[in-house]
Amino acid sequence: MKYSKYEQYKASGIDWLGQVPENWTVKKIKWDTAVFRGASPRPIDDPVYFDDDGDYAWVRIADVTASGKFLEKTTQRLSALGASLSVKMQPKSLFLSIAGSVGKPCITNIKCCIHDGFVYFPFLKINQDFLYYIFASGESYKGLGKLGTQLNLNTETVGSISIAIPTSVEQQSIANFLDKETTRLDALIAKKQQLIETLKEKRIATISHAVTKGLNPDVQMKDSEIEWLDLIPKDWEEKPLKFVSTLNDETLSETTDPEYEIKYVDIGSIDQNKGIIKKESYIFDEAPSRARRKVIHGDIIVSTVRTYLRAIAPVINPEENLIVSTGFAVIRPRKITSDYLSFLLRSKYFVEKVVSLSVGVSYPAINASVLGSIKIPIPSENEQVQISTYLYQETQNIDNIIGLTEKHIDKLIEYKTALISAAVTGKIKVPEQA
Repeated sequence: MKYSKYEQYKASGIDWLGQVPENWTVKKIKWDTAVFRGASPRPIDDPVYFDDDGDYAWVRIADVTASGKFLEKTTQRLSALGASLSVKMQPKSLFLSIAGSVGKPCITNIKCCIHDGFVYFPFLKINQDFLYYIFASGESYKGLGKLGTQLNLNTETVGSISIAIPTSVEQQSIANFLDKETTRLDALIAKKQQLIETLKEKRIATISHAVTKGLNPDVQMKDSEIEWLDLIPKDWEEKPLKFVSTLNDETLSETTDPEYEIKYVDIGSIDQNKGIIKKESYIFDEAPSRARRKVIHGDIIVSTVRTYLRAIAPVINPEENLIVSTGFAVIRPRKITSDYLSFLLRSKYFVEKVVSLSVGVSYPAINASVLGSIKIPIPSENEQVQISTYLYQETQNIDNIIGLTEKHIDKLIEYKTALISAAVTGKIKVPEQA
């Protein structure tokens, strides 16, 4: 949609504002309201400050990060003592994070308390929703990063931000317009995000069916001796993983040359669908102590700690010095094709079996010997190749759609941000009916 502009503009003298409508007033936030900081009871982990039945919710950075425009709930509540040592916010109050998700504004719909990672505006004269969108645009923070790099906000920097203020009627119109448009855009984004989740589920289902049932829907089946499967094709074999592969063949020793350059992969560097997405460069002497297991082309790495993360990935054309964390088991196929085994190990059923055999609550883990003892279905080599070829094509098609959808989401987010910025700086004149 193309929006109209104001008839006359003037120079604001502020970089992020640029030209603003002639009748808008430019001034610093602190000229309109004081900017105060929240407060925390200390020590914050003392249970005396918390009460599940307390009157005031306790706002953490994570609560604000997870919320939209309005804060509806938090995970903790303060006791009367805890609330008395913090800053109380009543419903319909605006506050802004200055730590963690720096610059994230929020309007509370509940009684809550904020700590010193937030600032608030007790004597606000301008429309609160209008100011919310000024912060939501992110543009007003440009140039406020410490040493020009990391954004660093406090009461003074926030109070010193210059904004352009229209009439009170226009402020409300702009806020109403942005409420309507951002809600519409957020709904589109949510719909596309749901599509991505559906596609990811389809990807896993496609893999899981092909590696356990094969490609021929009319094939004769038999009862499986594998406890995590019911039926498999009649001609398929069933063997423990360790009978068709080796585990952890190569491990760097403590006597490795301290200047040996490595590319290191940790569990956090694995994406369930994209595989290895990040590698860190080290010399051996400075690498994490868990950087020990060497991998080669055709290996498959399977996380053996925090197995709920489902960090499993094939290794394709790696650098000669690619090393993974000892939190992985390195599986090297011997009597099975690497492509088929790679898909099999990423199937829903195998992953669920690994998780079920893991020990521990916070950091569930499985050792290599238990992993190697898991029985797997094994078709003929020719059928392994056929299944792998089919799955590469199918998963690539799904991944392409996911990639396009992610680009659409990025474009929508970019448009939403630009629309907010244009509205709060007067670059567009919102429709009067807003």
